[in-house]
Amino acid sequence: MNNLKRLVALGLVLCMTFAFAACGQKEEPAQNAANTTTETKTEETKTEETKEPEKTAEELEQEAWEKEPAYGTTLKYWIGGSCTSATNLADHLGYFADEGLTVEGFKGESDVEAIGTNMAQIAIGHIAKATVPATNGVNLTFVGSAHLLKGCKSLYVLADSEYQYYEDLKGCSISVPNGIGASDYNITSRLLLEAGMNPLEDVTLTPVDQDACVAAMQNGQIQAALLGDPFAYQMVQDGTLRRIDSKDGNSTDELCCIIMMNRDFIAENPITATKMANAVKRALKYEGEHTEEATKTLMELGLNPKDKYDMNLDLNQQMEFGQQSDEYTAAQLHSIVEDYIKVGLITAETDADAVVEHL
Repeated sequence: MNNLKRLVALGLVLCMTFAFAACGQKEEPAQNAANTTTETKTEETKTEETKEPEKTAEELEQEAWEKEPAYGTTLKYWIGGSCTSATNLADHLGYFADEGLTVEGFKGESDVEAIGTNMAQIAIGHIAKATVPATNGVNLTFVGSAHLLKGCKSLYVLADSEYQYYEDLKGCSISVPNGIGASDYNITSRLLLEAGMNPLEDVTLTPVDQDACVAAMQNGQIQAALLGDPFAYQMVQDGTLRRIDSKDGNSTDELCCIIMMNRDFIAENPITATKMANAVKRALKYEGEHTEEATKTLMELGLNPKDKYDMNLDLNQQMEFGQQSDEYTAAQLHSIVEDYIKVGLITAETDADAVVEHL
């Protein structure tokens, strides 16, 4: 009997021992799960704390700009004069600096050559002068218009002559002072074409120096001349010369000068190029909206003739600086290209759309 009691007691002790052991084993997974959850939350908190904030568009652009070859270098603009001086004005007014650019002026023999060889990165020049070279391998492209032709250059005749319109000049000789194939020749060809005339057949274009044109008209050597409006201004006032137009007045709204930049420079430095163009366009807009103040500044800088404020203001107002839309500029460019192809000034390509796209 005593032995039986001992066996029963031992059995109870063993059962209790196993029961306690089993309970202890069931609690461990719960503790491990709790520990894992705590560790995961801690890691997530650390990840959230160390995650970098997203960069703004300005920060991303700055990073991209700093990678451009031209970043931080001194850039060059073509030093213009009178109607092409918005590059100088942009420097003087601090517009380049506002764009974060360091610039200096550059002057050489030709603005087209300077841009094409990247000696200067931006310039304002005659569209008539630059269009043909740009189609013949000169490495430049257009990025915006500058101003109208009136106030810059026009066709003039003697004030007492019989010629009232371009159309009256059929069979006459017209001076293109800077030579055959240069800007005066191209501008005159364009104006006559706009009037429905053929400059290769209906007139004779001949180079006569600007200073000699009035005498050449007076002696009958020529009947008209393409002259700079500042040069002719006083002679119009005193009754020596008269500016003429086509019968429908097309030349009144003819595009004259354009902003041009080096093509490779733009491709390699798109942000820098945009900043340069923006500064010049801002200066052109200033000239158009604040012409009186701009004229005084240009005179102070020696970029408009001194002591001729009334003349400078009148001509600057006529040019309507920076007031032409991109749509207008594109339409003008297309029309000019079509005309130049028609008379053989552009020969590398006969598809006007392809030429315009290239330009």
